[in-house]
Formats: sequence, structure tokens, C-alpha cells
Amino acid sequence: MHLRVWNVTARHEQRGHILIITIDRPEKRNAINNEITEAIDKALNELDDNPELWAGVITGTPTMFSAGTDMSTQDGRSTERGGEYGLIRRTRVKPLIAAVEGNALGGGFEIALACDLIVASTTARFALPEVQRGVIATSGALFRAMRALPINVAREMLIAGTSLDADRAYQLGLVCQVTEPGLACEMAVLLAERICGASPHSVQQTLKAINSQLAAEDALGWEATRVAVEAILQSEDMQEGLAAFFEKRSPEWKGR
Repeated sequence: MHLRVWNVTARHEQRGHILIITIDRPEKRNAINNEITEAIDKALNELDDNPELWAGVITGTPTMFSAGTDMSTQDGRSTERGGEYGLIRRTRVKPLIAAVEGNALGGGFEIALACDLIVASTTARFALPEVQRGVIATSGALFRAMRALPINVAREMLIAGTSLDADRAYQLGLVCQVTEPGLACEMAVLLAERICGASPHSVQQTLKAINSQLAAEDALGWEATRVAVEAILQSEDMQEGLAAFFEKRSPEWKGR
């Protein structure tokens, strides 16, 4: 096992042919800032470029996957190879598994949606609460959620902020395995090891073929997201929603 610490908030380690990336900022609910983005990007660059690495796992701390973007700093760095969070727009051919304990909220859920498979413990909860803050999901959920879930379930999550627990997420096909608390990463590594028992060339060509078929849908999804974001950035509701969030009060929406 080789452990590398890129900064105090994220680390990654190699276990055989598997790279395990851990977001470790529990005092901020594993909210993503520029430093974590850079660490994820470096780790995934290594996964992409190292021929001895065949699969990856990304996880958080024992009680929290990630609450998404750090709203206190509103860091918005996007990397050249990975896009948002160093991951969201990355072109990958090596499988990446999200191991979720606790909440995967907003951008945290979008990180999981950007992975190929999701393993979750019974403590996991998935939600897209952006509209409750006067903003929208900007990192792929506007099209990936309805690809991973029945359209009406995805719509409810996106416009009502409704959450899914691990069992319902499994029943709906979003999550491939559910574990007891504290075992999501271990189970994800076992799944990665099973994948690594197959031909890495065959696995990579399979993922490449799948992703090539989704590329056109992704392009439409990103364009629709861009149009929606432009409208939100000009809205009074966004300013009110963010102010209410930081002031810990209920927002007073103006509907514009």
C-alpha cells in the first residue's frame, strides 16, 4: 500500500491495481474547496496515466461523503482535465466507484453521479438541495440524475430537494450495493478487485464504448445547464437564497 497526502483535506493510496481517494475535511462536512479539487485532480490524473492502476474508489469520511461546494468560500476552480472538482467533466476509461457513507448533497451527489458505480452504506443519503438556496445543480445533475433514476424521481429531487436513502436508491438502481455502516469503502474496494480480475483492456474498451454513446447526450446536457446557470446568475432569488443560507433564516423569494 502506498499512501500519498496531497494536502490535509484529501489523500489517496494505492492498493494493488486500485487507487483509493479520500476526501477528509470533516469539520466542513467534506465541502469541496480549491485544495480538494486540486487533490482529486492529481489523484485522477495518476489513475488515468499509470498503467499499473486499473480502477479507482472515491470516498469521504465515516459520517459524510461530501456536502458539495464550500459555500463559505464559493471556490469554483475547474481543472483542465477534470472540470469541476477535478472529476465532473473528465474523460475516463478506467472504472471509478463512489463509496458513500452519510450525506452526498448537491455537488457531493454530483461527484457520485460522475462515477461509474456507487456503493453506499445504510447511513447514506442523496439530495440536490440547490433550489432551496435559489441556485441550481451545475455539475451534471440536470442530466445525469434523470439518466441514473426514473425521470419523475430525478425531477422531484431537482425541484423539491427530496432526498433518497440508500435502500430506496438501491431499489431504483442508482446504488449497486448497500452495506452496513462503515463498510462502504471496503465493499467498493472488493468490487474494484473483482473488476481488476478481468482484462483491464477489455474493461477500458467497454467503458469507452459506453461513454461514446453518452457523449452527445452530455453535450446537450451541458448546454442546457449553461443556459439555466446564466438565468440564475441574473436572478434576485439567488442573492436572497445565499444570504438566507449564511444568515440561517428562511428565504423570502421574489420569483425573479
